Amino acid sequence: MLITNIKGLVGLHPKDKLVLRGSEMNDLHVLENAWLLMEDGFIKDFGKMSEIPSSILHLPSTSVSGKYVFPSWCDSHTHIVFAASREEEFALKIQGKTYEEIAAAGGGILNSAAKLQNATEDELFESASIRLNQMILLGTGAIEIKSGYGLTVESEIKMLRVIKKLKNAFPIPIKATFLAAHAYPAAFKEDHQGYIDLIINKMLPQIAVEKLADYIDVFCEKGFFSVEETDQILKAGAQYGLKPKIHANQLSVSGAVEIAVKNKAISVDHLEETNEETIDSLQNSNTIATLLPSCSFYLGIPFANAKGIIDADVSVALATDFNPGSTPSGNMNFVVSLGCIKLKMQPEQAINAATLNGAAAMEISKEYGSIAIGKRANLFVTTPMPSIAYLPYSFGEMQIETIILNGEIFNG
Repeated sequence: MLITNIKGLVGLHPKDKLVLRGSEMNDLHVLENAWLLMEDGFIKDFGKMSEIPSSILHLPSTSVSGKYVFPSWCDSHTHIVFAASREEEFALKIQGKTYEEIAAAGGGILNSAAKLQNATEDELFESASIRLNQMILLGTGAIEIKSGYGLTVESEIKMLRVIKKLKNAFPIPIKATFLAAHAYPAAFKEDHQGYIDLIINKMLPQIAVEKLADYIDVFCEKGFFSVEETDQILKAGAQYGLKPKIHANQLSVSGAVEIAVKNKAISVDHLEETNEETIDSLQNSNTIATLLPSCSFYLGIPFANAKGIIDADVSVALATDFNPGSTPSGNMNFVVSLGCIKLKMQPEQAINAATLNGAAAMEISKEYGSIAIGKRANLFVTTPMPSIAYLPYSFGEMQIETIILNGEIFNG
């Protein structure tokens, strides 16, 4: 597949550049008036139209004059396997009820858990497939999906099996994260260690046998899992080869980031609340700060200090946090817009955060997240646009025209 007359080929990074730190995120690298050749699902070659080899001019080609070609979005934090939406909580939020108040009243995560426990694997797979297909059509070409709405042995395993089925059914890389430590079930409200023992002694061994997860995650926050409990769970997951990720500092500066760095977490996600110590701990690590601005937008909570984190030479990724309670949207285009509008990231920074650094947060940046010879041809072609900045500028408008996965057009 040959694409010609590309207005701008976006996100050219050396193939061995696996993550961007700090000021490196300012450089997006765009090749103007370009061509791109794909073969067997990979990027075979590219260059300027003025230098296109005569040996490939005979190939069937598609001209995309006036349009940009981007690497697919890499969404490294989602919860798209759930049984039902939670719009009944929407009005409560509008009335001013806080996240914690809704959770304390039996809403929130426990609401989703109750609904999921009654759903079959087939029902969960069907609904998640619809969501994932829509996300792909919005430009997402790699995704991480978490469990965490089961909160029992049977239901957590059920969720992870659904994610495994999605891996086998869709043409994009999917990473699975075990998040039973999302909230305490009502039965264990006064017996935290009892639930942690269930995670460690019952869930983890079965997950290992069935090879159901790549990562382990904990919601480390006041009213959820303490720093000490988080440390215990992450260490137990490591015994089974599950690398850590953490929901950190969403509602308060909790010490979650520091314990994540101590456990060599791949990423710390949320970070709506940070202080100097939080950022300092990230500065001296390889842990990626994954920011979720559409969660802040929906809940009306502070937006992460992206500028301060980037200025500290930390790697920043952007992801959707698509879930039924706090972010009912999987639109990475809107996330990139919010990265610019609310996090005050430059368009180049936001796009790098949603592509190469998102891939790095899933440990797949050797093959995804940028334009380089030998990488997977997961791309999207825009509508005619005057500039790269027009994509985040025109929030709410669909600027993606064609989805390409593994070198082939994807129509959903």
